[in-house]
Amino acid sequence: MENAILDLIHAHGSVRHYKPDPVPASIVERIVAAGQRASTSSNMQTFTVVAVTDAEKRSALAELCGGQSHIVQAPVFLAWCADRFRLERVNQMRGYEHNAETVENFLVAAIDAAIAAQNAALAAESLGLGICYIGSIRNNTAEIIKLLELPEHVFPITGMTIGWPEKAPMIRPRLSQEAILHWESYNTEQDAALLAYDQVMIETGIYTDRQVPVPGRDGEMEAYGWLEHTARRTSQVTRKEMLSIIKKQGFGMK
Repeated sequence: MENAILDLIHAHGSVRHYKPDPVPASIVERIVAAGQRASTSSNMQTFTVVAVTDAEKRSALAELCGGQSHIVQAPVFLAWCADRFRLERVNQMRGYEHNAETVENFLVAAIDAAIAAQNAALAAESLGLGICYIGSIRNNTAEIIKLLELPEHVFPITGMTIGWPEKAPMIRPRLSQEAILHWESYNTEQDAALLAYDQVMIETGIYTDRQVPVPGRDGEMEAYGWLEHTARRTSQVTRKEMLSIIKKQGFGMK
């Protein structure tokens, strides 16, 4: 049975090469409007989007986000932010004291922002645009906050480039549902699914020339695949300053 929405979802790939053509403000507004229709906790809508089209500012963002050239190339950068700034004013208007002192309050806003961003991503792709999430917006969070002039109780969760794709993106395979979908209780027996996926990802060719020596076996090279790539990433401690910056933005995290 054909389903255009499911087809669109399964055709997703991150776009990192864009045409120079601008994206009209009216289209950006349609995309953000789609984000606004996403589910939101208690209808509080605790997120904000900062759209950046200025070339100089996008260049600064690219530098702060690890030198990613597609941030400069894409005509629009959206910063999706957890936002309880508005709720501060809501409380003032009704004579209450705003509480942003718990981890839960921050999580609600962060989840709201993430759900809205994904709605917007699908909307953009349905219009023929390409997107790429930019998690490295959190690499230099304090500088990003300053650049975007984010007030207290607003925190950048993820960035997103938007533009007209220069070429079709690669659609990467995903883990099998043996590792993802658990019925009734969590299944810890996932090794077979992980090893199978590792081989699938190796066969895509994206890890070519990244082989590493097998520990304790001189001259023998180990295949570099999803397992090695992911283990390296997750064994590192990064963004250690994150908690202090979140607290500095007025989230208590108690």
